Amino acid sequence: MAIIAAIPFPLAWGQSSSVAAHPYLGWSSSSSQSQSSGFLTQANLQAQSDALNTSALEDHGFTYINIDDGWQSGYDSNGRPTPNAALFTDIAGLITHIHQNGQKAGIYWRPGVASEVVQSNPLIAGSTHHINDILASPKAAGNAFAASDETSSLSNYKIDFTHAGAEQYVESIVNQFASWGVDYIRLGGVAPGAGVSTVDNQLEVQAWSQAIAKAGRPMWLTVSTDVELSDFSTWGAYTNARRIGAAIECNGACGTLTDWALTSQRWFDLIGWQTFTSLQTGWNDLGPLEIGAPATTGLTSVEQQSAITLWAMANAPLYLGGDMSAIDANGINLLTNDEVLGVDQANAPATQIAGGLTPVWVSDMGNGAYYVALFNLNAFPAEVTVRWKDIGFPDATSVRDVWTRKDLGEVKQKFSSVILGHGARLLRVTKHGAVDLQKSQSYVAFLGRTHGKTAFIRCPTYCASGHEVIKLGMEEQNYVDIEGVNAPHTGIYRMKIDAATIGPSDLFYQANGGAQVAVKLGGGSFGVPAYTIVPVPLKAGDNTLRFTNPTGIAPYLDRVTIIGEGDLPASPISVYDAEVATLAGNATHAPCLYCSGNTQVAPLGGELKNNVRFDNIVVSGAGMYALEIDYVTKGMRALWVKVNREKPFLLNLSGDSASLPTSIVVPIPLQAGKNTITIGGGEEDAPAVDKIVIGPTTQANNLAMGLVSRKGSSDARIWTLELANFGKDDLKAAQLNAMTLVQADGPGACQPTLSTALPIVVGDIPAHSFKTFDLALDFSECAGDARFNTSASYSSDLGTIAAGVIDVALEQ
Repeated sequence: MAIIAAIPFPLAWGQSSSVAAHPYLGWSSSSSQSQSSGFLTQANLQAQSDALNTSALEDHGFTYINIDDGWQSGYDSNGRPTPNAALFTDIAGLITHIHQNGQKAGIYWRPGVASEVVQSNPLIAGSTHHINDILASPKAAGNAFAASDETSSLSNYKIDFTHAGAEQYVESIVNQFASWGVDYIRLGGVAPGAGVSTVDNQLEVQAWSQAIAKAGRPMWLTVSTDVELSDFSTWGAYTNARRIGAAIECNGACGTLTDWALTSQRWFDLIGWQTFTSLQTGWNDLGPLEIGAPATTGLTSVEQQSAITLWAMANAPLYLGGDMSAIDANGINLLTNDEVLGVDQANAPATQIAGGLTPVWVSDMGNGAYYVALFNLNAFPAEVTVRWKDIGFPDATSVRDVWTRKDLGEVKQKFSSVILGHGARLLRVTKHGAVDLQKSQSYVAFLGRTHGKTAFIRCPTYCASGHEVIKLGMEEQNYVDIEGVNAPHTGIYRMKIDAATIGPSDLFYQANGGAQVAVKLGGGSFGVPAYTIVPVPLKAGDNTLRFTNPTGIAPYLDRVTIIGEGDLPASPISVYDAEVATLAGNATHAPCLYCSGNTQVAPLGGELKNNVRFDNIVVSGAGMYALEIDYVTKGMRALWVKVNREKPFLLNLSGDSASLPTSIVVPIPLQAGKNTITIGGGEEDAPAVDKIVIGPTTQANNLAMGLVSRKGSSDARIWTLELANFGKDDLKAAQLNAMTLVQADGPGACQPTLSTALPIVVGDIPAHSFKTFDLALDFSECAGDARFNTSASYSSDLGTIAAGVIDVALEQ
């Protein structure tokens, strides 16, 4: 928060307490427009308003109906935008209808002056000046969208707010919106932002804020998209929210509204903005929540719950995308949990205390109470732990699960939970006592030993040392070694990394020549470092930490801080990026924005020699492990996986995007110590590989699954399974979340397919009871005497009870 304190804030015209005392809840047309070019019509918007009005959501505070870009066509005699008459016959009447439904109406516009208005040069309403009187000279792009145009064909021109009439033009548009009854304005294409630094709309944003204040109608003002963080003194003073990160919608990159790769990036985008949000400075807008049927939204119900949890912890506006009338019962259930909505409305945005793929975010309520969210961004169930001392107290007198609304009682020292892949837990914690601040030591990066093209530049305002190290990416020889990092004991420490970036980028860190570990960051400026906290193994005495990204984009590094006494437990989960593995044949690395390390490895098919080999896969004991493979493919393609000297097994993988990674989890046997995993595509085209993750199996308290019987033909089998509750309490909404079979033995090579869609909701299970269910499998490509290893995950009570298990050598 010291960064915020150092920024001078002018009078906050846009911060109306009556409008933005809390983040708003509602719906936006943007996601539906991304899938259907013909969606934006008055009839469709009215139908969405009616659907919200008749749903349970409006009673829980969802009241905004926001019209996104595309509503406008042409301009009036004063250069103000007019609705497209073919789409909106009466936009004021539509807004009246929205208001009659007890809702608020939003609209989208953009900075600058459109070229057709410049050509007609009308008189500005309420002024004696014309449009050409307010343009910048020489003519320049007026927003980020127009910035790529040649000057001779600009689509939008910059306003010079030192010219008389400029403020009146903005006021005339705001007054027009007010006359229609608009309650919310999203100003899109605002720069600096979205990688555009040649346009500066800060004075125009200030003019919009002041025009809203003068209009006599309270209106929320959001700027988008991905605005420059170093200009926060403007955004914090003159807006109610700012969109962070790139668009969350697939926009043709996949066949659904969004997917996990795009949505999960928000965990990293938020790192850069986590301390830049408050009641006084406005809220971080993470984009629309895609909630509803997984086949449409692109997110499983577990992933939707995780997204809502992050949005709530961030105190972000909660607005939905997609069709309001198509939100399923599970989505309604998630969105009408008033305790979760209360987290979002608590005016206490969270900060991260642990990062990586099992991040923990904490919101301090200031009265001894905290909200604590634990996430598992891996694809398989994993145990996630938060130590109370890392928050600042030794024990918790009470812990409440917010999603299930259950009190868990007193919890000493730490809280641990097995969390489903891509899942979350959300707690309300009351502290007891206090602990001393953990010892820490910082090391500035620019005093490290640079190699290759790596250099340092001045960063006088926001960086700890006044400098940051740049050019850490794209080549193996570009790295910085921070030497003399002293540790009092051998152990695993918390390492706080301060680095700056725009959009997703990764640093690989390495301690004393050990394994390279990628950590993804996001942010809104190369000049404003943000922090994430990850575990690092150190030996007693001096250590050397290396930072690089051998193939992808790297953030600018400011400093690292070593925290604690080296008493973090070792994680049983290991991540191995494909680009730092051994590549054979024609396999090479290629850019992949949302992949780990910003890199994928391809081609892995076409020839047997094209593969990627992961050496030094180290586990503490022999047994069966979960292997997550993150890959990229559009359509169905095959990979072959070979573990040590075992027979390779076949994976028939499907994907929906040529640019966004997805995951599969399979069971593999590993030996104690070092192992080797080789992945290739054989002679056919194969998916690209991003990374692999290795983790142990995880059991669930009181909930177990077993195979009861098999029936049907040898090709089409029906397995009857049971979920058994061994506990004294009833379990709610038990389900089988995932299952994968791979061949372990027998002639030929095949992968059975599941004919039953997952998840399978089994339902409530009384104490000391069980429920059975059927699962249909297709073994038609498999030999009759083949045997299979199976990995599965199952859960109950909204994921508060979860397990990831492996069965070996099962027959058809």
